[in-house]
Amino acid sequence: MSRMAPHTQPILPLSLERVSYSIGPATLLQDISLTIPAGRRLLVMGANGAGKSLFLRLCHGLIDPVSGRRTWASAEPRPKAQAMVFQRPVLLRRSVAENLAYPLALDGMERAARADLVAQTLDRFGLRPMANRPARLLSGGEQQRLALARAWAMRPQILFLDEPTSALDPSATRMIEGMVAQFADEGITIVMTTHNLGQARRLAQDVAFLHRGRMIEHQAADTFFAGPETPEARAFLAGDLVW
Repeated sequence: MSRMAPHTQPILPLSLERVSYSIGPATLLQDISLTIPAGRRLLVMGANGAGKSLFLRLCHGLIDPVSGRRTWASAEPRPKAQAMVFQRPVLLRRSVAENLAYPLALDGMERAARADLVAQTLDRFGLRPMANRPARLLSGGEQQRLALARAWAMRPQILFLDEPTSALDPSATRMIEGMVAQFADEGITIVMTTHNLGQARRLAQDVAFLHRGRMIEHQAADTFFAGPETPEARAFLAGDLVW
């Protein structure tokens, strides 16, 4: 079921053509090319420092490539119909309900529609009991659930998730994974980084594997997990140290 906002044209696929990103003399992402189609779950994997978070930020538009092209189907430089949730959620010094309502107000949604959507979101994701609590006093798992619910309420076509469960216990991780699966079932394209092999096997339809800022594999998840093409990816799946 698609949740595309009314009158919003499709922004996907997103195409990267030989994009690179540097800070000073250090090249942190190099010659990355891939296309992210609508309706897929792409898990981005690799060792710490491989460039996974930078890759998400570049796709989302928080940083721009120093070379190459990033192109959305809508031809916008940075479409509104996308969202990103960080490893440590960025929450306002407001209540849970106000954290949901504020970005909707900035987006121009009328008060009555905004109140209805906030109520729907609180109920849908089990946040109603904590609606009036300060968001920054929630547990880590509750904060991440709120951040995901807030992103969902903005009706994105694509959602970028940067290791959303890395600091959570198994119970909270299971809940967040369930939310991600629900979003995908509703037609939201998912691009998510993870270092958790079990999580990648549970969620991925496609896998992109980064090594030292290069994307050295990009293929269907079943193919990747059955037999990676590169020695670096094979070592990663085997649990060996990769650097």
